[in-house]
Amino acid sequence: MKKDFLIIKTGNTVSRLLKTGEDFEDWIIAGTGLEPQRFITASIFQGEPLPDQEGLKGIFITGSPAYLTDGAGWNQVAAKYLRDAAATEIPVLGICYGHQLLAFAFGGEVGFHPRGREMGTTMLTLLAPAATDILFQGLPPTFPVSVSHQQTVTRLPAQAVLLARNELEPHHAFRLGSKAWGVQFHPEFSAAITRAYLAERADTLREEGHNPEALAAAVRETPHSASLLRRFVQIARC
Repeated sequence: MKKDFLIIKTGNTVSRLLKTGEDFEDWIIAGTGLEPQRFITASIFQGEPLPDQEGLKGIFITGSPAYLTDGAGWNQVAAKYLRDAAATEIPVLGICYGHQLLAFAFGGEVGFHPRGREMGTTMLTLLAPAATDILFQGLPPTFPVSVSHQQTVTRLPAQAVLLARNELEPHHAFRLGSKAWGVQFHPEFSAAITRAYLAERADTLREEGHNPEALAAAVRETPHSASLLRRFVQIARC
């Protein structure tokens, strides 16, 4: 079976989930509905090389506990790779850190969110351009998504089309060109994964003035968000 989808792995999940033997790439693969044998996972944060792009149908970029502003050298390697992919119109979906990395690759800016951490389940609001976007079209104007991030795209690339936001995060989804998207939220997260993140960060959340128990109680499944993974592979396979 041809390996024609790439997952650029930018970090590992939290320790309590890593102990279960699953990580970002496993949730992404499961969410697409494709056979695992179709995927190449390249842990660029650990120095693994990125494959030749010939024959790739689509590229995912994972989340990470790292901060893009740490300036790790592999960010520049990934950024060039993403620019090359865009030049040949290979579909790209960047998630959380991947969303920020995609924006950075095309001249956007990333930094810590001025209003602090966003974590748990939140409501996403689609903007007018989403109605004609091939990834988002047909979705409800608002729907719940899972989030866990401290950094944000503080300035979008000049050519980016903003697709979604909420009260805290002004740049929750954008598109570059016709086939590259960044989403700050996590379409691969189930409610159980989101709760595990809240439990892992509970002490830090309290220190920051949040109530982790209330956030956990408000967690819900996010089927419209999850559908983006299957939608993306359908676009990539056209």
